[in-house]
Amino acid sequence: MRKEIFITASDKQKLEKLIMEASAYETYNKNNIKKLEEELMKAIVVSQDKTPDNVVTMNSHVVLENLETGETEDYTLVYPHDADVMNNKISIMAPIGTAMLGYQVDDIIEWPVPAGTIKFKILKIVYQPEANSNYEL
Repeated sequence: MRKEIFITASDKQKLEKLIMEASAYETYNKNNIKKLEEELMKAIVVSQDKTPDNVVTMNSHVVLENLETGETEDYTLVYPHDADVMNNKISIMAPIGTAMLGYQVDDIIEWPVPAGTIKFKILKIVYQPEANSNYEL
């Protein structure tokens, strides 16, 4: 059973719009869209100014530990138009992007990917827009 996740009202609204557009134009993998939809439906919605600073929100810069390899990786969770793998900007439409949204520091994320299941631990959030009162990202 998956843990509760948190999402800001603003992020939820933007992501619901993204899902509608992606579904209409079939621009992303249907399974990824479905998983994001499922995550949004079960998420606890919080206001931006009440978002705990240990929750991964859109545009958060996060350090993850791959529990299989022990390696750490850092990513910024972004909307698809800002994705840039070379600069570790991971789209919310990528499986790992969807997986980390709404989780908290010290949570373990298990997420199915084409090659199996990946396990990551959220080590820290380097930057979260809401914690810095940056509500316009």
